[in-house]
Amino acid sequence: MQEVEFELKKMIKDVGYDEVLSLFNTLEGGKRLRARLVLKIAKNHPKAPVLAAIVELIHAASLLHDDVIDEATTRRGKPSVNATEGSKTAIMLGDILYSKGFSELVEFDKQISKTISDAVTKLSIGEMLDVKLSENFNDDEKSYLDMLYLKTATLIEACAKSAAILVGLDQDRYALFGKNLGLSFQIIDDILDITSDEKTLGKPAMNDFVEGKTTLPYIYLYHNLPNDEQNRLKSLHKKILSKEDSNWIKENMQKYNTIQKSFLYAKKLSDEAKECVDDPDLHNILDKMLERNY
Repeated sequence: MQEVEFELKKMIKDVGYDEVLSLFNTLEGGKRLRARLVLKIAKNHPKAPVLAAIVELIHAASLLHDDVIDEATTRRGKPSVNATEGSKTAIMLGDILYSKGFSELVEFDKQISKTISDAVTKLSIGEMLDVKLSENFNDDEKSYLDMLYLKTATLIEACAKSAAILVGLDQDRYALFGKNLGLSFQIIDDILDITSDEKTLGKPAMNDFVEGKTTLPYIYLYHNLPNDEQNRLKSLHKKILSKEDSNWIKENMQKYNTIQKSFLYAKKLSDEAKECVDDPDLHNILDKMLERNY
């Protein structure tokens, strides 16, 4: 990972604008899941750290834009760029990171460049779908999972596929591994948004629902509630929750096991991913992802 961090800093310095370097240094790196996935699959390939850095640049750009769309004031427990520098700066910084990522990507094989580029197009469509779905209470599981694939899983899928291409492995099997990893990862994040506290999350608990995101545990809950309570849940959509309302939601999620059901779905996807590739290091990534406290 040190090589990836070195390549990231080198790419940002190559931009030639000190303010971009300064702002980039304020961003929290997070788990670097996408970079780690590339490094695990394309072990010892000399270009793997560069590819890993490119996908992390692209991911960072998507988060900058995502925070503007969501009007988020924090990211990973720190003030977001749009909160401290304004939305215009956050958008422009995101554009610079995207552009730099693509300018580095053209040095790779055409198939790899197209795989990553196509994923970014899908990611952007996913952002649009997320905004559209958040306008109203969404009770359709398929619509939510389709959006989740585009917004989150598609770039992870592309990372796994591109790394496999780089070292001549079965790209389809690794792509499916990445897709399922991405979906599982986001479902666990959906769960943690409900079950964790603000200190752990770096943002208010149950913030997804307040922002309008009807994630899997809420969808499962809706379909288990009687009609009058379904209406109550829908009435709380996109509203600041009182302690009474948040407790009511959590109590009913426990009553109807919607957290556990969501976790079991994430585990099913994880198990399917393990069947795609026989690699203990990659299986370990899945296990650690599922073991996050929920």
